[in-house]
Amino acid sequence: MGFAALITWFAAIVAGLYMLTVWLIENDVTARRVAPSQLPVPVIFTHLVLAIAGLALWVAYLILDRSTLAWAAFGVLAVIVLLGLTMFARWIPVYRGPAQSAHQAPDGVLAVPAEGNFPVAVVATHGLLAGITLVLVLLTALGIGGS
Repeated sequence: MGFAALITWFAAIVAGLYMLTVWLIENDVTARRVAPSQLPVPVIFTHLVLAIAGLALWVAYLILDRSTLAWAAFGVLAVIVLLGLTMFARWIPVYRGPAQSAHQAPDGVLAVPAEGNFPVAVVATHGLLAGITLVLVLLTALGIGGS
């Protein structure tokens, strides 16, 4: 079960990096047709750094088989999930109502925040993988299913 968690964690990071790339490309603050992002930069990068650090803790757990590392990884993952849910809650209005979250550019064109360009399938896959990873890490830390 520990290796399944590793795979889902890594896959979630890949999906997250895809969204980060889209966000960085579309969040061109020098362009006139860009609305301000609804996702706070510190939350985005804290989410990313913790995801990578948590994955490193999980790999250390798989190598060393120390339960404290598994619980530390679970704690970090819980914080990652909370930050992710925060960003998801801020993304929903952008997705559901682009006209409400868009800003009128000087030429009359509505500009959508960068996160308005996230593919829904990627957002859903990222969230699903994160949830599965959280459950797998918890079950492994509890000793259910072996390490």
